[in-house]
Amino acid sequence: MAMVLDQVVPFGRSMDEYIKMFSLTDADLNKKIIGIGDGPASFNAEMTRQDKSVVSIDPLYQFSADEILQRFNAVVDTIINQVKATPQDWVWTYHQSPDDLQRNRVKVIEEFLGDYNHSKNSDRYITGELPQLSYQNQEFDLALCSHLLFLYSDHLDYEFHLKSIGEMLRIAKEIRIFPLLTLMLKPSQHLDEIVKYYTAKGYMVDITNVEYELQRGGNQMLKIVKN
Repeated sequence: MAMVLDQVVPFGRSMDEYIKMFSLTDADLNKKIIGIGDGPASFNAEMTRQDKSVVSIDPLYQFSADEILQRFNAVVDTIINQVKATPQDWVWTYHQSPDDLQRNRVKVIEEFLGDYNHSKNSDRYITGELPQLSYQNQEFDLALCSHLLFLYSDHLDYEFHLKSIGEMLRIAKEIRIFPLLTLMLKPSQHLDEIVKYYTAKGYMVDITNVEYELQRGGNQMLKIVKN
C-alpha cells in the first residue's frame, strides 16, 4: 500500500514538474492556461514571472497564506514517513530521496506563498472546484489537472470524473490530466470508461508517457482534444 489519505492534501509542484508531467512545449507555455486543483503549486508564480498566462483554481484559496502553510505543515511529515515506509513504491530520479522530496515540496510552497500573499485578490488564484467552474465556453486554450482526477479515484466516483472532465472540456480546447494511477498505485478504475466515452463522442483521446515519474508506474498523462 503506497499512501493512505483521507482527503486531498495541500502539496504543490513546480513549473519544471508541470512541464515534465504534462509534456508542455514552449508553444504550450505561451497558451492561455488554467490549472485546476493547483493547490500550493509554484507553477503560477513561476509562469507569471515569465509573463505567461495562468489562472489557478482550488478550494484551498479560500484560506489565507498562513492557514495554507499550517495545513501543509500538519501533513507533510506524515506523508513523507509513509513514503519512507514504502520505498519499493517510488522512483527516485527526479527527486533523489524522500528527504529531497520534502525539501522540494517546502521550496515550492514557499515560492507559492510569496506570490499568493500579494496576488490573492488578483484574477490568478480563484477559489473554486470541479465539477463546476465559473468560466465561459472555450475561455482557455489548455486546462491542466495535477494530482486530483484519477489519483483520488477511491474518493471521487466515476460520475464526478465524467462531469469534471466534461466541464474542463467546456472551458478549454484541450485538457491534460496527470497521473493516471490511484494512491494505491493501481490504474484508475475510471480511466477505461472515460477513454471510451470521449472517444465515442469524437474527441481525440491519447494516453502518453511523460518524463516525470514519482509513483512507480505513474508516468502517463491523459490528453483530450476537441476535433
